[in-house]
Amino acid sequence: MTELEPLLRKFQKELSAGTVSLALLAVMAAAAEPMYGYQIAKRLEHIGEGVLAGKQSALYPVLRNLGAAGLLDSFVEPSDAGPPRRYYRITALGRDTLQAWMEAWRATRDSVDSVLAPIPSATRPGEP
Repeated sequence: MTELEPLLRKFQKELSAGTVSLALLAVMAAAAEPMYGYQIAKRLEHIGEGVLAGKQSALYPVLRNLGAAGLLDSFVEPSDAGPPRRYYRITALGRDTLQAWMEAWRATRDSVDSVLAPIPSATRPGEP
């Protein structure tokens, strides 16, 4: 393990903490029907090309927080394949919030990209 790996993991953890809720709302807004946690996790993994993939257990507290804020609605249905499943769907407030968060995300992204643009790619000593 290089000395950079723990720093990168810490940065990725801090960065993902602020983006998972946004990504979850976007997935739910695009869904044609309510989804349960495993489906949501797989969709995030597929659409986000693995970058947004994480432990599924970490997804459920975010879903609960979004539900408590009124951004998602949920209901439980029996499952033929195991225990009952909790399904989630985005609310009208969730859609409005998603729009506001998307605007904030784009503004933040553009600002950070502007700051990073003049920095040349880092090279290690001895590399071209």
